[in-house]
Amino acid sequence: MFPLTDIGALRALLSRHGFSFSKSLGQNFLINPSVCPKMADACHPDLDGPFAVLEIGPGVGVLTRELARVAQKVITVELDTRLLPVLKETLADCDNVTVIHGDAMKLNLADLIAEHAAGLPVVVCANLPYYITSPILMHLLESRLPIHCITVLVQKEAATRLCAKPGTRECGSVTLAVHYFAEAEILFGVSRGSFLPAPNVDSSVIRLRLRPSPACTVSDEKQLFRLIHAAFGQRRKTLANSLCSAGYDKAQVLSMLEKANIPPTARAEQLTMDEFAALCEASI
Repeated sequence: MFPLTDIGALRALLSRHGFSFSKSLGQNFLINPSVCPKMADACHPDLDGPFAVLEIGPGVGVLTRELARVAQKVITVELDTRLLPVLKETLADCDNVTVIHGDAMKLNLADLIAEHAAGLPVVVCANLPYYITSPILMHLLESRLPIHCITVLVQKEAATRLCAKPGTRECGSVTLAVHYFAEAEILFGVSRGSFLPAPNVDSSVIRLRLRPSPACTVSDEKQLFRLIHAAFGQRRKTLANSLCSAGYDKAQVLSMLEKANIPPTARAEQLTMDEFAALCEASI
């Protein structure tokens, strides 16, 4: 097995392939030997039988190899063409791994799963680039892919926000969007020294267990997310002022709040998911 967590060996491998790290792609490869096995073991809760994993951004394949250990099938999507020959070398002995070149935000992931997972239950597990954490997670959730859970390594601050409880100060628009689709929890922390190159912040591994049905029922899902985004657009303001700043008519806003039984002095971070649902229904 290639010593992927040995810094010297890893640098030699990358040098041999003429690879240099790209800041624009947010490339920070895991070198802590304890992190990936823990992620792989945590990525399939409640699944006792064979399952498949969708990984986004395998890098040099450190996590991929651990996923291949626990899963029957691993589908890993890599955007950077320079890493494809690296992965061909590091994953040469992993017969249950399929490497797909492409952008996970543009590929038809449902088709990939249908083609390569062969009817197996599917989970997502990945070390996500910091700059695209929220877009990738929302893409996975909004696409309503046939997946059971998502286990990802993200920036610590993002983990706190993504896993916050609605109605708390840490809550933001992405918190509620994630909460609508899944139950989120922080599993464990990962220090900045666990990566090559080392980022300027620490990270956390989080897990999102997808709900069988959304956390609340609304007539117009898009309107719900529009309201949530507008409400948190200027979070220092009251909810009423934030909505007005986003273009809503003041009289309409006050009427919506009254119908939803929400005080006009309330702030977005104080509202529960059900209160946002009531606000959404009052706006239609």
